[in-house]
Amino acid sequence: MTHSSGRPMRVLFTCIDHTTHFHSMVPLAWAMRLAGHEVRVAAQPGLAETITGAGLTAVPLGSDHTVWEHQAALAGQPGNAPRIDFTDLLDGAPDFADLLGLWTILTPTVFAPLNDLFVDELTEYAQHWKPDLVLWEPFTYAGGVAATVCGARHARLLWGADVLGRSRRALLGALDRMPPEHHDDPLGEWLGWTLHRYGCTFDEDVAFGHWTIEVEPPSLRLPTDEHVLSTRYVPYNGPSRVPDWLRNPPDVPRVCVTLGVSARDGKAGVHSVPPGELLHAVADLGVEVVATLTAEQAETLGRLPDSVRVVDRVPLHALLPHCDAIVHHGGAGTWGTALHYAVPQVIVPEIWDAPLKARMLADTGAGLTEPVGGLTTESLREAVRRVLTEPEFSEAARRLRAEMEDQPGPAELAAELQRLVLRSGRSA
Repeated sequence: MTHSSGRPMRVLFTCIDHTTHFHSMVPLAWAMRLAGHEVRVAAQPGLAETITGAGLTAVPLGSDHTVWEHQAALAGQPGNAPRIDFTDLLDGAPDFADLLGLWTILTPTVFAPLNDLFVDELTEYAQHWKPDLVLWEPFTYAGGVAATVCGARHARLLWGADVLGRSRRALLGALDRMPPEHHDDPLGEWLGWTLHRYGCTFDEDVAFGHWTIEVEPPSLRLPTDEHVLSTRYVPYNGPSRVPDWLRNPPDVPRVCVTLGVSARDGKAGVHSVPPGELLHAVADLGVEVVATLTAEQAETLGRLPDSVRVVDRVPLHALLPHCDAIVHHGGAGTWGTALHYAVPQVIVPEIWDAPLKARMLADTGAGLTEPVGGLTTESLREAVRRVLTEPEFSEAARRLRAEMEDQPGPAELAAELQRLVLRSGRSA
């Protein structure tokens, strides 16, 4: 049947088994649900409890993975995912050899292992359920495959800077300038082999989606040629409770120190700087420090000043409105929540695109970055002192928040996606 303007859609979200990537999808999933659409979230079984904990309907598919441990072995750094520097994307197209090397590494060690464990079941489920729209986060290329096979419209839902889209476009541009016999496209080949099993062929819509949904404010986006839909970042930190102590504002500035959900899960971004050093670096600045650490992490801290409060979990969307600064690893959820509440940031970039985001943020004036390799107690303390005492940082953070407030909310995006699907003539 062809949709009329008011007819509900079937919307399938899909995500690899990674909590923070899924968290970025929850506000739009609920906006779709509240607009009357039928929403399901397909993921590997390990994510099912997190999905249902968000009040959404889970479709467990495939098998769970240990890809993060595999990456750690490749990196030679136990407990850590490989670090990739995307900052070259800010300075023009990186060298062709670097671009090809990036995709030659990522495709067989990250994307294929993550997606091959459930792409077939996801595709079969999409053929059975017949979604009108598939929304997938940037690591879940299985979403593009499933949507292509079942004929649905689909979009990438970003949770950070579009480093994959930007670097792929740069690679494709370089390949276009080379003789065909020198073409090498690991991602296109892998996706092409996967689609061939279903009688389909690869094109770039599979890798990019028909639309790309951006959550970053314009000042913090990479230039792109994609069909971009913009939406405001809305913090979601999972099921949580507001602690009693948060009702009482401190008499001194409050600084949050957090290593993020990825580090807690042990899947990515495990810190290379001991938490105790981070806390001692800022504890003597006459501030209250709130550190979110697991019990295992807390046991390594030793004796801390009374001004440091160590908590296992506290919802960042409840904590950050009462903070004057945050020190963190550069993870997407922490970064986005700090932007949302206009909190100046000191980033010790650890994972994925964090060095790029840290540099972009510093360029706006809304924060500072402390490279892991050059981090000292003195340099971190000075960075925190500056963002607390120099008003320019708070002013820049408020400008970024104003940019975010000008972006459409999830409800507006849900309505726009329905219009786009209707315009495409998609039939269920």
